[in-house]
Amino acid sequence: MTITDKAVLVTGANRGIGRALVDEALSRGAKQVYAAARQPVAHDDRRVTALTLDVTDASQIEAAVKQVESLDVLINNAGVFVFDDLSDRVALEKHLAVNLFGTYHVTQAFLPMLTRSRGAIVNNVSLAALAPIPLTPAYSISKAAAFNMTQSLRALLAALGVRVHAVLTGPVDTDMVRDLDIPKASPESVARGIFDGVEKGEEDIFPDAMSASLAESWNIGAAKVLERQNAALIAQEPR
Repeated sequence: MTITDKAVLVTGANRGIGRALVDEALSRGAKQVYAAARQPVAHDDRRVTALTLDVTDASQIEAAVKQVESLDVLINNAGVFVFDDLSDRVALEKHLAVNLFGTYHVTQAFLPMLTRSRGAIVNNVSLAALAPIPLTPAYSISKAAAFNMTQSLRALLAALGVRVHAVLTGPVDTDMVRDLDIPKASPESVARGIFDGVEKGEEDIFPDAMSASLAESWNIGAAKVLERQNAALIAQEPR
């Protein structure tokens, strides 16, 4: 898939990676970009349509669907990242509500459009999906669940021609982790890496230097082999 002349929707598009994804889609010739956020930001490019969208609000999801004429690429980027120690169930539920169920509900709402276009779903998870970050275990749990959901959708939607990509980002210089004293990639470079991966058809996209160092071992590892073996069970399912 190339992004040229495609309609793209990005959640969490008002800052950080989301805003960089909007700009990158435009630079690659997207015909329409829907920039969705709880507090959308106006864009000076006429191809951008701002959508008010809290991914935990069913009525806002329904309203957003009505504003989108057609869709080729859905990028589930909206997320929450809060420090915790797993002592507070509310913190865990907040992460799951946004990072897992928000992604699920938005995907299901736009799936008919993506099926018609034989489009792509891009879920921005995290390297925390593979190994937890002890400073924010609730975030890590939600991202691991979102990654597993992404893998499941990949197998389930393949017969419909809908491609499903997981983005396994390392630390990015955004508001979420700006105070952590660790090397970080720029949002702009990560956005480029994400679209490069989509255009190359990579199932699992490692868009920055830190995550890219794990790409080869992941792609040839036992876990990836098992994913493919399990996905093959879909073809054997009795009809």
